[in-house]
Amino acid sequence: MKKFHSLAVTAGLLFTTSGAALAASNISIEDRLNALEQRLQQAEQRAQQAEARANSAEQRAQQLEQRTAKTEQQTQQVAQQTAALESKRDAPSNLKLNDFGDLKLYGDVEFNLDGASRSGQLTSLKSSDKKDWKPGDKERWDVNGRILIGLDGYRRNQDGNFSGFSVQPLADMTGKMNLDDAAFFFGNEKNWQAKIGRFEAYDMFPLNQDTFIQYSGNTANDLYADGFGYIYMMKEGRGRSNSGGNVMLSKYAGDWYFELNTLVEDGTSLFQENEYHGNRLENNKNVAYLRPVIAWKNDTFSAAVAMESNVVNNAYGYRDAQGQWVDQSKRNGYGLTLGWNNTAANPDNGVVVNLNTAYLDASGEQDFTSGINVLWRRFELGYIYAHNNIKQFNTSGINADINNPLSEPGKYDIHTIHTSYQIPNIMDMKNFNLYLGAYVSMLEANAENKIANGDNDQRYGVRARFKYFF
Repeated sequence: MKKFHSLAVTAGLLFTTSGAALAASNISIEDRLNALEQRLQQAEQRAQQAEARANSAEQRAQQLEQRTAKTEQQTQQVAQQTAALESKRDAPSNLKLNDFGDLKLYGDVEFNLDGASRSGQLTSLKSSDKKDWKPGDKERWDVNGRILIGLDGYRRNQDGNFSGFSVQPLADMTGKMNLDDAAFFFGNEKNWQAKIGRFEAYDMFPLNQDTFIQYSGNTANDLYADGFGYIYMMKEGRGRSNSGGNVMLSKYAGDWYFELNTLVEDGTSLFQENEYHGNRLENNKNVAYLRPVIAWKNDTFSAAVAMESNVVNNAYGYRDAQGQWVDQSKRNGYGLTLGWNNTAANPDNGVVVNLNTAYLDASGEQDFTSGINVLWRRFELGYIYAHNNIKQFNTSGINADINNPLSEPGKYDIHTIHTSYQIPNIMDMKNFNLYLGAYVSMLEANAENKIANGDNDQRYGVRARFKYFF
């Protein structure tokens, strides 16, 4: 019994001890699993942190790469700009305006020292740069001239379409500010052009290097002076009027050139003092001159035909003794000019020749003009013949005036010889030239004319013109 009891106690002790040991073992495994799970979580967090740091490093690397590429691009742009500036260092500079087109600034200085027998020259030809110049009856010794400042703008597309403007203010020696051109134009290069403003159309009576008859200012105004011979040159509808403006369409077709100019102005501005054939003119409405031109030109030879006509009836006139309106606005002109110029192929010994003719059918008057001029080695010689047939002239209340030899009806012939010589590059300065010129005009009239006689049938003068372009 005792043995059985001892065995039972021993077995109980063993069972108790192994249970406690088993329980302790289970606790230790659970702790280790928990610790292992914590370590796994920590490792996962560290992996996530490492991945985030890797992404951040990659973004920084991309940003650095982008900055590097941008820096290389800027370096290339700076190098290109530097190369462009170096390439343009010796080239002429162009003034730009908002990259829309080119601007050109230039000038033309022209001053004259004159000596003339009478400013009228027997004709109403302007022989002075003064815009308010008028024929007179006294000898003329004076200094006159002007400075022109020009500004041109031009814009061109790749398809040849273009637009632009030109403005040319004038500063006269008399202290007055005037204007040559002020025009806007657009079109397609070497094809067609439209132009509007103040400008001169095609020259149908070129005078070569003449120093007395070419002038700046109002081309279409004060051309006709009562009592003086009228040398008609197809200028009445050409433009540059102080009382109106031009609209012109032109077209190129190979060697051919076509032009239609329209001048709208106060028609009485053509006549000095608004007088025509002894009558005071009244402006009723503006005139509209249509002036078509057809020209052809090759390397050396050129030819052009044109006409100009006022298409507005009763634009201006006067009232007779009975108060009836008398229209004086009929003016139809026709012209032809031929030219030869081989100076491009032979600059030193080339010749420039112009042959011009013009005819005017106007109210109470018909005029014919023809001229030739030649330029060779800077020496120019020209001759102009003008015939005036004045059919009507109001002589009532007018006494014979020896200074106005054409103040009565009749036929008159006027011969004008003009010459000039160019002395280039004064003081070795390019574009600074001196022109020495002279002219003489002679009048032939009917033998019964009481005014035109041997004592009053010549005019003459000399001029020194200083000319500088910049």
